[in-house]
Amino acid sequence: MPNPDDFDYDVIKDLCEKYKDYCIVFGDPGFGDIINSTGMNFTMEQVLIDLVLDEPAGLKYIERRISVQVEMIRRALEAADGEINLIWIGEDLGKQKSPLISLDLYRKHIRPNHQKIVDVAKSFGDISVMIHSCGSSSWAFEDFIDMGIKVVDTLQPEANNMSPEYLKDNYGDRLAFNGCISTAGPMAYGTVQETIDNVKKTLQIMKPGGGYIMAPTHMLQDNSPTENVIAVYETAIKHGRY
Repeated sequence: MPNPDDFDYDVIKDLCEKYKDYCIVFGDPGFGDIINSTGMNFTMEQVLIDLVLDEPAGLKYIERRISVQVEMIRRALEAADGEINLIWIGEDLGKQKSPLISLDLYRKHIRPNHQKIVDVAKSFGDISVMIHSCGSSSWAFEDFIDMGIKVVDTLQPEANNMSPEYLKDNYGDRLAFNGCISTAGPMAYGTVQETIDNVKKTLQIMKPGGGYIMAPTHMLQDNSPTENVIAVYETAIKHGRY
């Protein structure tokens, strides 16, 4: 098991100063996640079995890993001395059409571990926490809000109850959003004009009132033509800023 002592926190303050004109983020979509990362060690099937059956060994591993990461976050925030803007964590909770696990199971084993991370962030002046979650995951958004999570990342519009309209109508006054420009939509398979139209429509829905960060749903893949990718960002620059 990694040890928080294994990492060099002394460079953080200098990096924050170097990138002070940007939003400074600590973490990534694989930070704090339980199902995915544990599944890479134990297999996804075994992780889900452990969560459902309360397998002591599996749950102990999860607890220890999260404890290490919580301490890493604490030390990073301490070293940054107020210069970190956002903590980024992840947990893929949905398939395209339905939840990956039940809400009860999420509340039993996932939420308490993520709450530890949110609480550390809050203890340093209420640093915002953003959570990455693929697929149909809006069923957990009320819990995210209750926990104190401020931003949700990815937002695959083709998944069930994940369209920009649905998200804005139901959560737009309580969550900020990062994503919505599908890497499986017009950017990957459409024309430049279809890509532009998709970005403009998304901005028209998500932009009012603020709280939207235009971004692809996932890392850009090599099936997205370069001209479409350029069109996404050019359209965002032209139409996305107040």
